[in-house]
Order: sequence, then C-alpha cells, then structure tokens
Amino acid sequence: MRNDIDLNHADGTDVLVIGSGIAGCCAAIEAARAGARVTIACAGRLFSGSSFFPGTWGLGLIGPEDDKDAEDLVETICRVGGGVADRALVETLVAGIRPSMAWLEELGVALKRPASETSAHEAAFIPCFDHKNRLWRGLTRESTQRAFARALDGLGVRILERCELMNLIEADACGSRGVAGAVLFDRTAKRFVTIAAHAVVLAAGGTGGLFERSLTSRDVLSSTHGIALAHGCSLINIEFMQMMPGLVAPKRGIVFNEKSFRFALMEPQPDARLLEMRAAYGPFTCRLPSCAIDLAIDRAGADGLAVCYRFPAEDVPEFVQVFCDWLEHEQGIAPDAELRIAMYAHAANGGIRIDADGFTGLPGLFAAGEVTGGMHGADRIGGLSSANGLVFGRRAGRAAAAWAARVPTPLCGQAPAMPSAGITEKAARDLTDRMRRTMSEHAMINRTDAGLARALADIDAIRTDMELFAAPAEHDEPAVARAIRLRSQLSLARSMLEAMRTRTESLGSHYRADDSGQERTK
Repeated sequence: MRNDIDLNHADGTDVLVIGSGIAGCCAAIEAARAGARVTIACAGRLFSGSSFFPGTWGLGLIGPEDDKDAEDLVETICRVGGGVADRALVETLVAGIRPSMAWLEELGVALKRPASETSAHEAAFIPCFDHKNRLWRGLTRESTQRAFARALDGLGVRILERCELMNLIEADACGSRGVAGAVLFDRTAKRFVTIAAHAVVLAAGGTGGLFERSLTSRDVLSSTHGIALAHGCSLINIEFMQMMPGLVAPKRGIVFNEKSFRFALMEPQPDARLLEMRAAYGPFTCRLPSCAIDLAIDRAGADGLAVCYRFPAEDVPEFVQVFCDWLEHEQGIAPDAELRIAMYAHAANGGIRIDADGFTGLPGLFAAGEVTGGMHGADRIGGLSSANGLVFGRRAGRAAAAWAARVPTPLCGQAPAMPSAGITEKAARDLTDRMRRTMSEHAMINRTDAGLARALADIDAIRTDMELFAAPAEHDEPAVARAIRLRSQLSLARSMLEAMRTRTESLGSHYRADDSGQERTK
C-alpha cells in the first residue's frame, strides 16, 4: 500500500452522508435541521438506490394503528423474524413510524392511502407475513423526490453525485480512534477525493449488488459493508435476505406483485390453496408450504417460469388492479400477456450492527437503512424496509449532528494508504461476473454446506486472481478504484457465505436444502 495516488481535497463538512435513498436523504435533512453542515455523496445520481428503483410503482409503508397495535406489531416482527431480531431496535422502529409518516407529510410528500375504508381492510392490504391489517401508506417516487429535493435545497445540503465511497479516514480523538472523513472516487472526474467530516452516516444500501439478478438500482454496489468491516464494525443477521419473483420477460427487472398469485396460471398448476397462501407475501420463506411455488420458479432457472393471469370479471382487489394498470400503462405489458418470472435478490434483512441511534461502535460513524441489520429477522414484514430507512435515517442524522457539534474542530486524520495497483475494466468485469455467478448459484434459495464451501473457495480464488491481474497504476485512478471496490465486495460476500454456512438449520429466508430436520409450518 502506498500513497503514490494524488488525493484531491474537497471542502470539509460536519456530517457526510453516503447514499441518497430514503435513509440517506432523511439523515441529511435531520442533520441539517439540527444545524450541521451536511454533504451527501452518492455513487449514482441523487435519489437513487433501492428506494427509488424504477421497476415498481413505489414503496409500501406500514405502521401501527394505535398504541395497542404497536405492541402487537413488535411481537409479530420478533415472531416472524424467527427470534433473531434485536427487540430494542424493533421497539425503536415501531415507535418511530407514525411520527415519521407525519414528518413526511410535513415535508410535502403526498402519501397514498387505500381508496376507501373498505379496501383498507381487504386481505390484499395485510402486509407480507403479517396476520392483520395495519396502517398503510404508499410512497411514490415523484412525490418523495420533489419533497426531498425541496428540503435538501432549502437546507443548503451539498450534493456530490457519482462520488463513490472508497474508504474511511480515522484519527485520534480523546484517546481513541474515530472517523475524520472519507476517501471518495469521483466517477465523473475519474479521480480520488478526500473530504474531512466530523461524522459519517453510511446509507448506501444492501447486498443486491453481489448477485446476477437483483431488484435494486445499479448504484447499489454492496461495497460499503466491506469498508465498515475493515474499520472494526460488525454484521448481524447477514445470512438473511429477501428473494423475490420478478419478470425476466417480456421485460426484465420488474417486481412481480405477489397478490396476483391467486389469479396465476402456470405449468404444472399448483394447488389453489398454495396459490392463495403464496399471494399473502412477496419474498421467499421456507416457513410455509407455499415455498414449493418458489422452488418451482427457482428450478426454471434464468429463462423463468411461464405465468399467465385469469382474472374474474369483477371484484379484482385494488392492489392487484393497481399493479396491472401500472404494467399496462407504464411498462406496455397487457394483462393477458405471458410473463416469465425468476427469483431475484431483493432487500437484505441483515447488515451493519447499530444501536437505536445508528451508532456503529466506531466514534463518529453511524449507519441507517438497508445497509444495517438487527431491526429485522429471518423474515421481514412487508412495508418495514421503507419504515426502517425513515426511522433510523432520521435518528442517525440527528445523532451524527449531535456528535459533530461535540467535536470542536475537524479531526486531522491521515488518509489511508491507497493501493498502488489496479485492474483493467475487462478484468474487473470478468471477476465481478464470476462473483455474482457464484453468489447466485450458491447463496440464493437453495443453500447447502457443500455449495457454500465451494462458493467460499470460489470467492477466495477470485480474490487471488484479482491480485494476479493487478498491475501498477499510479496514474490510472479508475483502475485502482475498481480494485478497491471489488475487494470490499468480496469481503462482504465472504462474510455472507460464512454466516450462511454457520447457520445449519433452515429459518425463514435462509433455506438449507440439506437440513433434513426442517419442518414448515403455517
């Protein structure tokens, strides 16, 4: 490791937020409202990540109807999570949802509501894996972006688009190490940039970037976890992730609305009882007998399983009607068209370990949103991913601003030594494809000890090959950035595979096909 790469310096900031999805934007707004100078750095454009993924109409958001319902929601999250969720974080999440809904409306976000009180109590509005209706709201991209843009602009938040996190800068503070800023890679200028910061909030998304098919935006790189690990952070529940059916034809990368399963025709045709059961939730779980449908989709492979709809003449549930209208008018797919669906990596249920304020354990470093874990378990109730980003994004932003206010001057941290070797664009593409192929083959639905062992060996071989392909690149900063990114991704991939291999029993989204003792219950 050498410092031959010339590091350019950006103006410092009180709070640096990495990522511009819901969690990142909420953190930035709350930190700025608390009086901090705030900068957002995002690998893509502003308003990116899974929060603003274009392959769906928007995001569902659920919360408790009242205090009694809040108690029930906490218990249900813990039960559905298989006992591995952090109850303190669950309680913090549930308590913060209704205030965060009101906060969004104060910002000017037009939250969707069910068309009527009657439809609000339709079975289609019961969240995935839940047992009852909750308070439901919908977040559309357009309204959320407009409101967030107005707030960020009004608060003077600086935006660094296409600036990818490469590393964190640490410094000594009060006798211990703490965050003093970050090294970014400006993907437009093709150069490294350092930025001093009193506090950093990681909000760069989940693990979808490690897989061939994912229902996430391209700027979800899944490298942030590896960077956090290198600075002493730990992961929790990283073996649990959501895997969802999505379209591979006539268009790719579109979420398949699970509520429409009850009207689906496929070959072989599943039992109507299983289709009705499967229509109640989106992501795969091995807890329920209807997982047989997901296993059939998975067996169909990359070409996908053929599905058509047979709708009744009337009384189509509102949720299903909205999905079909969106498919037809926004995506050009007729209701009677043949669809092909395959399993996609979706949202992570685990991630960086945090406390109730998003603190990671490293002074000055906070995290929020899908990059974190603990508030969800093996399975996650629908509508709580957006709630997680809202609640913990706001809390992390306020906590980061408070920390920054206690640090009188920016810490003088030495930028970490930059690698002097990089890899070509072709080598990076080939190695990344190998990593995604390995993770897709062994770390999606069907997991076995033998398969996970092979995957770990493959990941290590990819790392070895990367070092063999690496060449001196002092004047080729994009080549160095490619090597740094892949190392961080491989670090996360290895951590996920190790956690999956360690958990030998099936639980929720973690299906060990070699677990002979598993029982599926309703």
